[in-house]
Amino acid sequence: MVGTDLSEAISEVRREPVAVMFLEVADNQAGITNGWERLERTVGDLGGRRFFGTVEAQAPGYRVCVQQREDDQPAELGLAEGTIPGGRYLRVRLRGEPPALYQRIAPTVERLEATGHRDSARPVIEHYRRRDEVDVLMPLADN
Repeated sequence: MVGTDLSEAISEVRREPVAVMFLEVADNQAGITNGWERLERTVGDLGGRRFFGTVEAQAPGYRVCVQQREDDQPAELGLAEGTIPGGRYLRVRLRGEPPALYQRIAPTVERLEATGHRDSARPVIEHYRRRDEVDVLMPLADN
């Protein structure tokens, strides 16, 4: 595929559920930025951690999430606990330099939702794989 950016190809993946600690913030740039800064300060050592952002179809807000470890104490950190559901998802892997990388997430979600196959009972997920790589995942309805 000459001239095609394969980093933005849509693929189907199956994910396992992930136990997380999270903060619920406003779903706007200021709320999300402040939420990530607060979560990173709260967690402290970020090494080896997996980070996610989630957005529910029926609920306002954005969740900044970090995968929970066995020895984590979410209540002591002032964080809520939850699970990011597993199952089938459409995925687009975005690569690039922040903050331009982050500005591509919302249009990518719109592109995935335009397929018409979203399971509105599960959240859209942003999996922050590295500083310069984000997987955008839309849950697929079982038809």
